[in-house]
This record gives sequence, C-alpha cells and structure tokens, in this order.
Amino acid sequence: MREQPEQQAPPVQRLRIRYAKRGRMRFTSHRDFSRAFERAVFRAQVPMAYSSGFNPHPRISYAGAAPTGSASEAEYLEIALAQVVDPAGVREQLVEALPPGLDILEVAESRGGSLAELLQASHWQLDLAVDPDVAAAAVEKFLAADEVSVERMTKKGLRTFDCRAAVRSMTSSPTQRGVRLDVLLVHGVPSVRPDDVLTGLRVAAGLEAAAGGTLLTRAAQGRLLKDDTIGDPLA
Repeated sequence: MREQPEQQAPPVQRLRIRYAKRGRMRFTSHRDFSRAFERAVFRAQVPMAYSSGFNPHPRISYAGAAPTGSASEAEYLEIALAQVVDPAGVREQLVEALPPGLDILEVAESRGGSLAELLQASHWQLDLAVDPDVAAAAVEKFLAADEVSVERMTKKGLRTFDCRAAVRSMTSSPTQRGVRLDVLLVHGVPSVRPDDVLTGLRVAAGLEAAAGGTLLTRAAQGRLLKDDTIGDPLA
C-alpha cells in the first residue's frame, strides 16, 4: 500500500504582487513566466508554503494574465508563505532574481478574499500605425453599434461572441507613429481581449492597422469603480 503523502502546514502569510511585462518579454507566454517566477522564488530563497500531496509545489496563484505578445504594467499574482516576511524585502529579492523586462513593481500583504474577484476591468492602450482621423471615425462607428460579433479560435474550437458589450469606453488620440486607442474593457465570460477589439474595429468600421505597427499594453487592472476608473487591487 502506498504511503500517504506528508501534509504541509497551512500558509502563515499571503503576498500579492504586481509585475510588468516589457519590451521583448511581452512575448513570454504565461507558462514561460510561471516557470521563470518559480525559479526566481527559489533563487531568492523566499520561504514559500507548499501544497500537500505526492508532488508538492509552491503555492502561487495567477490571475488575469495578459495575452502572449501584449505588454503590461499591471499583471498580478499571489504567493503563500511559510514564514512572515517583509513585503519590501521580498520585492528586492525578486527584482534581483528575475530577468529585465519581467519587473516586480509592488508587493503587498493580502487583505483576504479572492484576488481574481478584484480584477474586474482593464485599461488597455492600443498603439496603431493608422491615420488618426480614420481611427477616430472607426471608434465612433464601433461605439454606435449595439453588437459587434467577432470570431476567435479557442481550445474548444472557433467561437463567435460580441466584443462590443465588453468595451466600457474607447477614445483615440494622435501619436508620432499614428494613433493610440485607450480602451476600458470589462472582464467577463468569454473574456474579450484587446486583439478582439481590433478585430471588431475591422468588422464594424473597416479599420486596418499596418502590419508590425501595433503595440498592445495593459496600463491598469483592478476593480471597476462607479466613475469608470480602475481601483488599485493592492490598496
């Protein structure tokens, strides 16, 4: 009879971490990042709590990860610890252990509850190489539509859904290379991504961004407040 695995002690502290994906590191997949982060907590000697079972693993919970290829200033995760530590010290240790471009921005003690439930909306900046006037007209047409159906290949096959319903607001402003669209996306099921919004702009208004001139960046993520701003989930 196989011996029962040793039961691990429950965590004594939980820390929530905000990190960024910048530069070429935006092409890091969620799986690649999770492996890099697990190596980083090991190198930094963070006193992680581990799961019970025959294959214990460090207790790390990821929430609301950005799509591969998108930059982000607002990615979040939570770690469970076997010892009480100083959050500022953990941040310094992880900054040293992770490669440039995967940057730890803030570490705060968890106040309880679910981290995922605090991530209700995202502010995205879509930088496109298109004429600002053309983009402004496309945004106006998109927002005037009651529904904009788009298709995306998922793990369960090709799926069609309304991307307009998730867009709380969208504005455009000219830049040196074209235009920036500021988009407030409400999280839901299915989750609407910024590339879905670009597809919706093409479907609803014929907006075509120049190849290689598109950069998608999540600027903020958190609770959706009454004035359509995003609250800090670590506050």
